[in-house]
Amino acid sequence: MVLASSVARPTQLMVPTRGLHDAMVSTRSAPEAAQAFDSVGSSGLLPRKASGPGGYTMKALVARYQAERFPVRHDTAQMYRSWLRNHILPKWGDQLLSAIQPQPVELWLRGLALAPKSKTHVRSIMHSLFEFAMFAGVLELGRNPISLVRSIGATQKVRQARNLTVEQFQALLKELPEPFDTLALCCATMGLRISEALGLRWGDVDWLGSQINVERAIVAQHVDATKTRGSKKTIGISRELLERLRLWKQSSQFAGETDWVFASPMKIGRLPYSYAGVRQTLQRAADAAGIGKLTTHAFRHSFRTWLNQTGAPIATQQRLMRHSSLAMTMDTYGTTFDSGLTAASS
Repeated sequence: MVLASSVARPTQLMVPTRGLHDAMVSTRSAPEAAQAFDSVGSSGLLPRKASGPGGYTMKALVARYQAERFPVRHDTAQMYRSWLRNHILPKWGDQLLSAIQPQPVELWLRGLALAPKSKTHVRSIMHSLFEFAMFAGVLELGRNPISLVRSIGATQKVRQARNLTVEQFQALLKELPEPFDTLALCCATMGLRISEALGLRWGDVDWLGSQINVERAIVAQHVDATKTRGSKKTIGISRELLERLRLWKQSSQFAGETDWVFASPMKIGRLPYSYAGVRQTLQRAADAAGIGKLTTHAFRHSFRTWLNQTGAPIATQQRLMRHSSLAMTMDTYGTTFDSGLTAASS
């Protein structure tokens, strides 16, 4: 827009610079101003266009994706942010979506110093980003370019999940103080994830029906939904474990219906024990029992292995593990020990 001026004074132009808002350019003519602006733009000093079909950069898309379609579950969102911040944005953030091609993406994935499964996660997030771009209308509808990217070795495990024999688990229990021994029993005899066990409230225990309602999870000290919708279920509980829980409730400072079953005294009962604290306590007990390195997820893997050794039908194992597919139960969880196992059920 040309402002009023005299012949003696240079014309003042308000030039929309796509990011340099309201910058005043002093020049003797409009054509000269336009030429100067084009020179600046071609020099790479101005930000790339981030709107219109194909004109979005990956960075702009990620910002919109985070605002409109980011995962709600805390640990999933945390994982997404990590992959985006540490891998995707540093490499592709300034690239236009329309310029990102499958072959460079595949070569980049191969070169990442990550486990195969982690590379699969990164690929999956990029695939979701391009799906969202087409959904939002910032990229023309067509085949998702990331669908052409192969994740080589995605099914190969860098290390096998740990499984405990019944004897090893019993040795571990002897070294665990209360309530961590009861926590371990909940995970190992019901197949609970540690996040689900820490998320139990006393009101979730059906004392008369010998059941526990898995309603929520605790992730990084945040109350969250269970990992999957199928994980939110009512699970039967043995009389022996029910009695252990009853004894723990009688001795706990926090025994109200809304109190956490494994409430932390350090948090005055407002939160359960932290995952880090539980892990350290378990590892100290594992060292004392002479069973080596141990993670909390080993209990869930062991539960499936023990179920298999008792001869439980695979469909029953799937239901007890609360898996959505038989493949997850059969391929991911459990190992058969050559020496065999004592029946895990009481």
